Order: sequence, then structure tokens, then C-alpha cells
Amino acid sequence: MKQYYIYILECADGLSYTGVTNDINRRLKEHEAGLNQSCFTYKRRPVTLLFSQEFNNIDQAISFEKKLKKWSSQKKKALAHEDFDLLQTLAECRNVSHSDFKPEDE
Repeated sequence: MKQYYIYILECADGLSYTGVTNDINRRLKEHEAGLNQSCFTYKRRPVTLLFSQEFNNIDQAISFEKKLKKWSSQKKKALAHEDFDLLQTLAECRNVSHSDFKPEDE
């Protein structure tokens, strides 16, 4: 059965990159070597692998990658460090329109 991986890299400038691959070791070497000059990580090397997760289904891997790409850098780091309390806090809605912030008399 083919395996797929989503991964989060931390770049030298502190930004993060999220990707999906079927060969995590090959893909990390490609990022480090700077094979693609148009790649986000090209000018941000060296990169460090923060997190990876294995999937048996490419559709599930791509779906999770798309979710992660919308996350803040803080939230990605909380996931990578398995800080699930912080992850939950960062995931909570903090918009003014959220029900937690509405006056009780409304």
C-alpha cells in the first residue's frame, strides 16, 4: 500500500511551509538542495522538519494539508510540539461577533 505524508517545515527566516509527498526523505532532500528556484523554501534554507504525518489515502493527505495551510504559524508549531492545550486555545474563535463575546442580555 502506498504511503503519503503531509509535512511542516520551519524555514531559516522563521516562516513555515506545508506540503504533501509520497516520499518524505526525498522531498526533504529536494527542499534542502534547492532544486526548484521558484519554490517557497528556496531562499529560506536551511529548513527543519517540524512535523509529519503518514496517510494511506492521498485524498485524506491533501485534505489535511489544505487545512494546515490555513493555520497560523503558532498553531502549526503547537501541533508539531504536541501542545494540544495551546492548539485548542489557538483554534478558538476570537472574533468580536463570536457568541462568547456577545452581551448576555441579547
